[in-house]
Formats: sequence, C-alpha cells, structure tokens
Amino acid sequence: MAIKLHESFAVHPGEWLKAEFIQPYGLSVTIAAQKLGVTRQAMSNLLNGNAGLSAEMAIRFEKAFGVRADTLLRMQAAHDLARVRAHENDIKVERIEIAA
Repeated sequence: MAIKLHESFAVHPGEWLKAEFIQPYGLSVTIAAQKLGVTRQAMSNLLNGNAGLSAEMAIRFEKAFGVRADTLLRMQAAHDLARVRAHENDIKVERIEIAA
C-alpha cells in the first residue's frame, strides 16, 4: 500500500527557495535573477509560485546555493502531484485490462 502524503507537505519549491535562501541572504528578486543569470520575471514567477521549477533553474540554484537540484525537482513533482490529486475524481479514464 502506498503512503499518501498530505497535500500541505507538498510545498512549491519556489516559495521554499524564497523563504530558505532569497530572503535570508537579503536578496531582492532582481539581484537573485542577475546572480543566477535569468530574467527578473522568470525569478519572480518561480519564487511566487506562479511557475514551476525547471531542471535548468534547479541546476542554477544548486550552483548558487548548494541545494541539490534533484531535491528541488522532487519537491516540484510532489507539489504538482498534490495539486492534481486534489481533483483526481474529475479525471475520467477507462481502466485497461491485459488481453488474455
């Protein structure tokens, strides 16, 4: 039986990065974007939870702060899955059985 993680544990990685790195380091969105080599808009969208974390952005955070990219990507996957699970009953799929 699979363990179900409550959706409240599935934090958006951008919001977590903001709370754990951007704010404690005293960085503005603009400065963080410059340091990581991305646009201010891309950084803002990520940190405010309006965009998902890409593999490339995860690598950029890994290089800048030492946080593992694979950890960040697992956070993103858990967040995405929790959002979909919240309305999984609306997803209609026909079960496929193995042919005899």
